[in-house]
Amino acid sequence: MLNEKQVKEIKEHLEKSQNPLFFFDNDPDGLCSFLLLRRYIGRGRGIPVKSFPELNASYFRKVEELKADYVFVLDKPLISKEFLKEIEEHNIPMVWIDHHEIQKEIPKFIYYYNPFLNDNSNEPVTYLCYQVTKRKEDLWIAVAGSISDRFTPDFYSDFEKIYPDLSIKNKNAFDIFYLSQIGKISRIFSFGLKDRTTNVINMLKFLISVKTPYQALEDDLKNHSMHVRFNQINIRYQKLLKKAESIKKSEKILFFQYGGDLSISSDLSNELSYKNPDKIIVVIYIAGVKANISVRGKNVKEIVLKTIKNLEGATGGGHNDAVGAQLKIEDLEIFKRNLIDLIK
Repeated sequence: MLNEKQVKEIKEHLEKSQNPLFFFDNDPDGLCSFLLLRRYIGRGRGIPVKSFPELNASYFRKVEELKADYVFVLDKPLISKEFLKEIEEHNIPMVWIDHHEIQKEIPKFIYYYNPFLNDNSNEPVTYLCYQVTKRKEDLWIAVAGSISDRFTPDFYSDFEKIYPDLSIKNKNAFDIFYLSQIGKISRIFSFGLKDRTTNVINMLKFLISVKTPYQALEDDLKNHSMHVRFNQINIRYQKLLKKAESIKKSEKILFFQYGGDLSISSDLSNELSYKNPDKIIVVIYIAGVKANISVRGKNVKEIVLKTIKNLEGATGGGHNDAVGAQLKIEDLEIFKRNLIDLIK
């Protein structure tokens, strides 16, 4: 977790900013991190980052377009050299809060906060941001973001007392995520981010001002598009999940491959891992000439990085038990063979 000095510094950065721009990872942890900070200071814009694995240089045009005086980057493990160069040349203060293992040297002009630097812990960025804000009215947002990243926060017991109807007694993060109403809210957030830009912006506006989690659960005029998108994706998601579960599983690994216009490989791999905790889950989404891969399993990060090491243009990263990778379609069979050999 963050120490007192780091919490104080982040608060000072937030207070100094008059027109901040928040870039956050395109998942519930990133979204909830943004919401906590934005609701705390009452100003700023949020941009979900869909580029993988980096926040790339194309996003800097938003900094200029919105005339941001401060940039905050939340839950992104990598930022491109080109983006950082623009930040330095324009002399814009940048605060980067992350919880992934540090992969590159951090430039001295960046204010970087990561629990790995303190004690090698990796609490979700939502948890770190709640350390900063501590607004009781945002407790439910802090829980929703934390459980989405397979982490049950120490303040979950406080949430249970306030919202017993939205929680369950089980403290396992994935049980909370899949079996409780606060988990449903987190899943709504995840699918809501996979909508066209106009609807995502409308969702952000709604969530910035929403007062209670019950308003997020209730389908009304203010959040109708968010619920429509959740229902649309959930129908397709359940079909894919059922198809994946019908595949004959090997002793140690489950491969599932799909295509189409909707990437939900991270969501699928998480639930398949939840239902098959003794297996390594590999979900492959085919998009154009690229294969986006989500892998789940005990200590899979090292295995996956070794698997893609000699594949030209392949990238990957994440946490020890949850990894994302991207590679060329023509290298997919090599990837599968290498992975199986390494697991054996």
